Amino acid sequence: MSYRVGTGFDAHALQDGVPLVLGGVVVDHPRGLAGHSDGDVIAHALIDAVLGAAGLGDIGSLFPSGDERFRGSSSLDLLREAYAQVRAAGWRLVNADCVLVGEGPRIAPHRVDMSARLRDAIGDGEVNVRATTTDGLGFTGRGEGLAAQAVALLESA
Repeated sequence: MSYRVGTGFDAHALQDGVPLVLGGVVVDHPRGLAGHSDGDVIAHALIDAVLGAAGLGDIGSLFPSGDERFRGSSSLDLLREAYAQVRAAGWRLVNADCVLVGEGPRIAPHRVDMSARLRDAIGDGEVNVRATTTDGLGFTGRGEGLAAQAVALLESA
């Protein structure tokens, strides 16, 4: 059995007039994430982590921001499509750990649902979601945007 580890990172600015989607869950918040798709930084970081572990490039190579086919797409749909390529390359998710970085919103009431939705989109392994702050430092600390980091462990299928 072979194993590979991949990491992913994503960040988007917060903007008025769009829903906030995190880990596939719409979270009640006055601003959402600006993005070509729904801007879900947690799902985007996870996509990059599984693609990186499998050696299949990154989210931008599969879903270019200039491609109108992906405008407004659900990031869970993008995750499903990216993970299908990971499986086709002979890999399976063992587990993933995703961290949201921002001062708010608090995601504790949504963490279990976020983990379940991300895991259901993949169909394999375990997915953990958690959050941290930067104690007011940087663009996330000033409330200008949110970021996420993910790490994924794959095993040969």
